[in-house]
Amino acid sequence: MEATRPRSTLSGDWLIAAALLAATLLVGVLVVRELRVAPRAVTVASEPVGATSVSVPSDAVSVPTLMLGAGKEIRVGDSRGETLARLDAAVTLVKQAEEQGPLGLREIRAYQLAGTKFILVFEPFERRGGPRVAAIYLQ
Repeated sequence: MEATRPRSTLSGDWLIAAALLAATLLVGVLVVRELRVAPRAVTVASEPVGATSVSVPSDAVSVPTLMLGAGKEIRVGDSRGETLARLDAAVTLVKQAEEQGPLGLREIRAYQLAGTKFILVFEPFERRGGPRVAAIYLQ
């Protein structure tokens, strides 16, 4: 006895093909949309770097942590209030500048400590956030 194989219907094959075509078109539209948005995100991200480089000298070197001695240190991400509290009388403010950043006011402060110059950049990391140390530069 031969077993009969169920025959696929012509309308069922067309329905599966149409569903696959629709899924392929949906994925294609999503990929094209993402590719169109990506260049704008790159240009927005490069604006703060260009704006900061105007106030920061070109020979300055970026560091993640600044040791002030006696167990005091400043790290990228520390709040502005905590950072200014760690600076003692031996640290001299040399220059201060403010400019508008993408998320709020950016403050650039140049200091001198025992013949070493360093620059602290404060700006908010999120909308309506408090200013934090965004960068530390040694000169």
